[in-house]
Amino acid sequence: MATSKVFAGAQVVLPTGTVDGGRVIVDGTRIAGSAPADARTVDLTGHWLVPGFIDIHNHGGGGASFTSGTVEDVLKGIHTHRLHGTTTTVASTVTGDMDGLAQRAGLLSELAEQGDIAGIHFEGPFISPCRKGAHSEELLRDPDPAEVRKLIDAARGQARMVTLATELPGGIDSVRLLAEHGVIAAIGHTDATYEQTVEAIEAGATVATHLFNAMPALGHRAPGPIAALLEDERITVELINDGTHLHHASLELAFHHAGAGRVAFITDAMDAAGFGDGRYMLGPLEVEVSDGVARLVEGGSIAGSTLTLDRAFKRAVTIDGLPVEDVVAALSANPARLLGIYDKVGSLEPGKDADLVILDSAFELKGVMRRGEWVVDPQLG
Repeated sequence: MATSKVFAGAQVVLPTGTVDGGRVIVDGTRIAGSAPADARTVDLTGHWLVPGFIDIHNHGGGGASFTSGTVEDVLKGIHTHRLHGTTTTVASTVTGDMDGLAQRAGLLSELAEQGDIAGIHFEGPFISPCRKGAHSEELLRDPDPAEVRKLIDAARGQARMVTLATELPGGIDSVRLLAEHGVIAAIGHTDATYEQTVEAIEAGATVATHLFNAMPALGHRAPGPIAALLEDERITVELINDGTHLHHASLELAFHHAGAGRVAFITDAMDAAGFGDGRYMLGPLEVEVSDGVARLVEGGSIAGSTLTLDRAFKRAVTIDGLPVEDVVAALSANPARLLGIYDKVGSLEPGKDADLVILDSAFELKGVMRRGEWVVDPQLG
């Protein structure tokens, strides 16, 4: 059972900024405003205390797949990412046939109803064959609103996001359908022009799926989707900060133009995250993971990542030189607001779930708590 704890002495990152030698009180499963008399003090001097991470785009980990595995496999993948600080996960699918995706949505929706995941993200099949990445081209289809609706219905209220190439026939109508049903329409795996992207944003799209990746490059005469997505205040941009998907200058460009309040760090992880090199399946396609980089065996396209969000955090601060507060926003507050769950998670405030991560002075993960229970016990007393 969870007991009351007072975490004291850490650099605590709050919505208002970092507090040196701050205190966070956990009572049961929640963060409390005051400490019970029997609360135990945990000395975190020399450490950072930040909110649990929230991953809105994740296909698996620990050798297990969200896209094709059993319930036990999915739970194994979720637990693997929790060990790396991700206390809230949205499970992402990949392109498949419609009946298979509907069946997968049924399985994942049960886990969402139980609170194991925060919902479902459908990445494909409504994407461009020109920018398919690690998706099976023969299974791609135009975003017919009736078929988009079929997936939403199969998710039983647990669909959180659908990635679409909105320039395809039916794309704009599908964006409107998603917006009407409270599901995030994400622009990605797209060959859209600047003007077509603006039209999709006006129709209700609010997310850029892994900005820069699987879309036309930024051009000075044909700026393409990147410029439209960066400039619009309504768009949250996903970034994969693993050192493979993005050059440091691209990351800086996104933070400079979108601002720290519109960036969500994601993993886009596949089975190998937290597991190791080898051969894996991503949907129907075979993937080779070598030196932590996942690529399709056939064609060599990057096939998701092996990233965990604790590594994204450390890289952002120590290599990219981003302020810790901006990184915490990108890993916690921004995705929580996007998902509409900021009242429960995403910051260290009284009344919210006791989801927190402890990092040492070098930004190495030392402890993870989810809803008041240790996932990784820092053994600090």
